[in-house]
Amino acid sequence: MAPPLDKSAFRADHLGSFLRSPELLRMRAAKPGSPELRALEDREILRIIAKQKELGFNIFTDGELRREGFMSDLVDSVDGFSSSDADARTWTSAQTKKAGKTQPLLDVVTAKITQKRRLTEHETAFLLKHSPGPVKMTLPSANQFPAIAYRKGTSEKAYPTYKPLLADIAAIIAGEMAALADEGVAYIQVDAPRYSYYLDEKWRAFLRTEYNPDLDALLDEAIASDNLGFRKARKPGVLLAIHLCRGNNKSNWYASGGYDAIAEKLFNNLEVDRFLLEYDDERSGSFEPLRFVPKDKLVVLGLISTKIGQLENADTIAKQIDAATKYIPLDRLALSPQCGFASMSEGNIIAEDEQWAKMKLVTDVAKKVWS
Repeated sequence: MAPPLDKSAFRADHLGSFLRSPELLRMRAAKPGSPELRALEDREILRIIAKQKELGFNIFTDGELRREGFMSDLVDSVDGFSSSDADARTWTSAQTKKAGKTQPLLDVVTAKITQKRRLTEHETAFLLKHSPGPVKMTLPSANQFPAIAYRKGTSEKAYPTYKPLLADIAAIIAGEMAALADEGVAYIQVDAPRYSYYLDEKWRAFLRTEYNPDLDALLDEAIASDNLGFRKARKPGVLLAIHLCRGNNKSNWYASGGYDAIAEKLFNNLEVDRFLLEYDDERSGSFEPLRFVPKDKLVVLGLISTKIGQLENADTIAKQIDAATKYIPLDRLALSPQCGFASMSEGNIIAEDEQWAKMKLVTDVAKKVWS
């Protein structure tokens, strides 16, 4: 099926990841890499695709069901990472609003990054074969990795600074994006949590101390690394998008703040068709920064939380969309959940029926607003 060319397609959008079933989680733990696991993944992905179609979506993902997390394809496709339990990030629970340190197992760069295989080739063939419509594939931003995987005293043996590491990873991701565009993937979405560091003062201080006191220069560097991939994938019929995330791990988040600090530079300089923006609660700030979005770009409003099970009110969501039109026209807006439901394989603290109810809300509101 030929992908749509209209940048305003997919008024009802979603971030790509869905909850894994308990059976899938058990099988992955018990028999990683096994034929039995692959067969179960196939069955679960077919179920996920059918559910997306049933709910009225016309863009399809595999739910990232073959991944341990949204960025694991990169880690799995290269040599150069080693496991570590060090994590300086502070996460906040969406349910309790309490902050606390978490120490998930991370992958730290200890050797030169060398690519072993493509990132998503094992995912796209099955999805393209079985999808009833255009396909979306997600990839992590290259900017994700220096912030979490470069450790002074450890990574310096391979890379004297984070910059050559960023360049190596950006080149790998750009190559993958070009391959996806050539394969016929209609919609390529880059997930970029690290831009949220520029929105939250505690993380701005971290960036100044650990990387560069000149945050404008650091932001330019980040944008350039993402644009490398967008330029490689730019071709007729391919939508390119970036999701600006504030953290999504077991219903926790780590950054707050509106887009004001980076909006003008980010919205004008990132070479994308669509921005998927989190607007699920007060920590997201106002719609006012949307005034900087250029006329040839569209904003997907992430107004429906994937972190809590309580279902939002359709009329309230419609009113929020209307409020955004004060700064950007309705024909350059779309609707989605604020993030994925399972950026990490364990998933957010939400039931599967609540997940699908929220997905249905997206399509219901989109039909009402844009019909």
